[in-house]
Amino acid sequence: MSAGYTLWEATPGSGRLMKPTRARVVVKARAGWMGMGRGAGPTALGLFKILTVFMCTFHTAFSSSPCRILKCNSEFWSTTSNSHHIGADDPVEFCTALRTYAHCTRRTARFCRGDLAYHSAVHGIDDLMSQHNCSKDGPTSPPRMRTPPPWDSQERSDSPEICHYEKNFHRHLATPNYTHCGLFGDPHLRTFTDTFQTCKIQGAWPLIDNNYLNVQVTNTPVHPGSTATATSKITIIFKNFQECVDQKVYQAEMDELPAAFVDGSKNGGDKSGANSLKIVEKVSGQHIEIQAKYIGTTIVVRQVGRYLTFAVRMPEEVVNAVEDKENQGLYLCLQGCPQNQQIDFRTFHSQTPDTGSKKHGTGSVGSSFTPQMAGAKCKEKLPVEDLYFQSCVFDLLTTGDVNFTLAAYYAFEDVKLLHSNKDKLHLFERTTDLGSGSAAPPSGLGMAMLLVAFVCVFQCCTVLL
Repeated sequence: MSAGYTLWEATPGSGRLMKPTRARVVVKARAGWMGMGRGAGPTALGLFKILTVFMCTFHTAFSSSPCRILKCNSEFWSTTSNSHHIGADDPVEFCTALRTYAHCTRRTARFCRGDLAYHSAVHGIDDLMSQHNCSKDGPTSPPRMRTPPPWDSQERSDSPEICHYEKNFHRHLATPNYTHCGLFGDPHLRTFTDTFQTCKIQGAWPLIDNNYLNVQVTNTPVHPGSTATATSKITIIFKNFQECVDQKVYQAEMDELPAAFVDGSKNGGDKSGANSLKIVEKVSGQHIEIQAKYIGTTIVVRQVGRYLTFAVRMPEEVVNAVEDKENQGLYLCLQGCPQNQQIDFRTFHSQTPDTGSKKHGTGSVGSSFTPQMAGAKCKEKLPVEDLYFQSCVFDLLTTGDVNFTLAAYYAFEDVKLLHSNKDKLHLFERTTDLGSGSAAPPSGLGMAMLLVAFVCVFQCCTVLL
């Protein structure tokens, strides 16, 4: 995250969490603050506080929104009340207090649009900083120490609120809409929109690319000369974000699944909110989890056999936080694999003879599995014949490596852990040409559903006419 991004804003319908500071235009109401010049001293500050009290009273009486401007006003008032002449005699301390006040208003900006007390405070801060020659870049007052409640005992007591995604933005709202993306096997992709694809994608490909992090995967041939590929390397870059985390890079490769970032650290660095990003080792050398609480994101990376699997749980807001949606580059978890990189299950199965030879392009290397044998093996771990089961069968036929059975199994386990909609855990192909044993709905049911929909539309039109 570049240093220019310091304000989270959610423009309705845009899906964006924030926009560059340099792009914001603040309209200043200078006329209302002419009495607060450099020498304003306690009189002007007193007027500011009186107006703040008035706005607080007005806000309390008529608003029940999650806007936290009252907290910002109270903290600034408390700080400047410690000295009767802080504005005139101690400009350094006063500027520090103003920057802290401004930072507090930016943190709550998302919830304060249209709030009179909020806009009054923002305009007042801007004029006071200008009249006292306060730089917008500089130290702020350190966060006050607090005794953490029992449910927050593992978090640093000085961790800024902005570094807790759910606490900061959703304390008074409904639970955010979480989405899931996963990549496993030879390779199979489940996108944030629950589209399921089997892809070739040999080489390095961008899995996630938004304002907060980048994920790139590298897929290599399973056997020399084979077009069957699997993930051999995963690189995750967490961008620098406000006072929460420094830029951190995590990298995993075949036979090397570290429980630390590339710099040896296990959290977000030296900032006050560093513990909002941390790596947890679940099984040494086999399973790690990266918790990025400041963006409400959980990432799971596993090594199964020789190859890697990836799964992520991410809020929809974060998923769509991209600089330029219309010109966004390739982003597999969001857009899926390019059409020319996709493999059709149905075509593959229809061309696979019972002898188990592989049509996915493995050269002279043959699979020891027939479709029946592969199905029986996959059934041991995946009793429901959904697309994870089909992926398992596909991988056994294309690679002959039984570890791919576990890759499909753990991928589905990660779905159960990370997907927010428990009714969408299993995915089934939407066509009838699936081969034997498919649990997908038959075409007759699909036609019946279409007929019901047509009748409903017809009845609605009849009522309206």
